[in-house]
Amino acid sequence: MTFSYEHDGYCPCCDTRQIFKCASDEYRDELVCATCHSVVRERALALVLSEILPHWRTLAIHESSPADRGISKRLAADAPYYLASHYYPAHPLGATIDGYRNEDLENQTFADESFDLVVTLDVMEHVFRPDKVYREIHRTLKGGGYYLHTFPIRKDRVEAWTPRAVRNPDGSMDHLGNVPEYHRNPIDEEGALVACDYGYGISRRITEWAPFDVRITRFWDETHGIIGEYTEVVVCRKRRGSTPSRGRPHQPESEKGLDLARG
Repeated sequence: MTFSYEHDGYCPCCDTRQIFKCASDEYRDELVCATCHSVVRERALALVLSEILPHWRTLAIHESSPADRGISKRLAADAPYYLASHYYPAHPLGATIDGYRNEDLENQTFADESFDLVVTLDVMEHVFRPDKVYREIHRTLKGGGYYLHTFPIRKDRVEAWTPRAVRNPDGSMDHLGNVPEYHRNPIDEEGALVACDYGYGISRRITEWAPFDVRITRFWDETHGIIGEYTEVVVCRKRRGSTPSRGRPHQPESEKGLDLARG
């Protein structure tokens, strides 16, 4: 018998009534909104966003590696102080490439306390030094700001973080006994290498890398089309009065417009 899933619901990415349909139990990437084409993790993040930051349209937002669909498209359309970045290794950091800011999440060029909100959707499994990424995001967030993100948390792993590959100074990769795994990359046809795996202990490990308060939310929410594996949304909040890990006194011209959102 052919598997078929169908449920009446509501998409929190595009605010429309939907009949969520799927022809397999691979819900994570195949249970798609017919209107905005969002997938499960994007709807999960959108739902958390609307609950904890209902005024998100007024905020200074940085999203790294957005897709052209779902909540990323909604953020770009509705938030005047939204800034999107991708990483283009062959170009100068901070430059604008094809309409995106060129940023390496491990070594960002933004000034301290530039954003109220940072968003990444399935990006953290592709970074080689998550400790540096969390410190950099903490630095670029204002006090009380949030980092909302998704990445696969392996249910069969207790270890917080296990590297799968190491990047050498010359740019080559050493794969640590793993068969290389690649995910879709919106700016590179070769895909994005999975550089690490995360397990149950990641919430505490994040707080050791940067002084965030951390909450992880897991779903089985048919009304909003958020079911299946890897539905977690990781919420990191920067405490008010927290000191950035390091300063960047220079503010690039392309960044000064963010001051308008700070009040």
